[in-house]
Amino acid sequence: MDTIRRLPASAGAEWLLGGFALLRQAPLALGMLGALWGVLGALVIAFALAVPALAAALQLLLALAGPLLFAGLVWAVRELTQGRPPQPGHLLHGLREGLVPPLLATLLPQLAAGLLLGVLLLVLIGTDQLQQMYAVSEELNALAQSGAQPSPEQVEALVSGLPAGRILLWLLLGLVAAVMVAMTVFVSVPRIVFDRRGGLAAMGDSLRASVHNLPALLVFFLLAFIALSAIYFAVLLFSLVLQLLAGPLLAAWVAQILMMAVIMPLLAGAVLTAWSQLFGDPGAARAVAADPAVSGHFEA
Repeated sequence: MDTIRRLPASAGAEWLLGGFALLRQAPLALGMLGALWGVLGALVIAFALAVPALAAALQLLLALAGPLLFAGLVWAVRELTQGRPPQPGHLLHGLREGLVPPLLATLLPQLAAGLLLGVLLLVLIGTDQLQQMYAVSEELNALAQSGAQPSPEQVEALVSGLPAGRILLWLLLGLVAAVMVAMTVFVSVPRIVFDRRGGLAAMGDSLRASVHNLPALLVFFLLAFIALSAIYFAVLLFSLVLQLLAGPLLAAWVAQILMMAVIMPLLAGAVLTAWSQLFGDPGAARAVAADPAVSGHFEA
């Protein structure tokens, strides 16, 4: 296994800035790859709505395609750092290179976390309380759809019988599980694509690198949340204007595609930057460090 570098907390900001810098180098080419991913997702959702019997199978296929498409985006960003333009065919790089099994393995932490949280939900809250939560949710939705504004007393009466402490504990455990999953898969894709590590080995490397650089990772997560929230707000404003001009259906489609066109290449560039710093990829490091928006912190 390669030596994992220990980086300062400020490296987390450099990872995100590196993602923005790489996206700025080829916004149309990288945005088109993200948009293709968004179009695929929109088509799958539309087909699932048209044929409800196939909805579960189609959503499963879309989830399985996620790691493969992200690996293709990471490869396209790496090509950009080496002076070659990103191409739509790069999205299928993992499939062409026979990397499907290790890339699909990166879904295992999410599956395990989902199953664990499902079991904990039953253990902590129980089926009776879950049914009560569902009934409360239905009542609140009915009030919202009727246009009536529930009073604080009504809301308090509805939720008074719910186990608030256990629900909050489950939400906290869900947050911890989400962070652990993120740490496990953070740089696993570039480890698979570029370093040819197996799926489990790559996730182990990612987890160790994240633990050794936890302050940098927390800074990255915080800044990424702020940046993604700002992008979401900007796209939302655009979609509201488009909704007035072209209707809600087209506005929703365009908003989803725009989000994918920006967010997925940004995250791919940030992950590539993090991998290049944590495990060493001088070419990618120099390409990002050359951008004036990113401080020169990379090893050549």
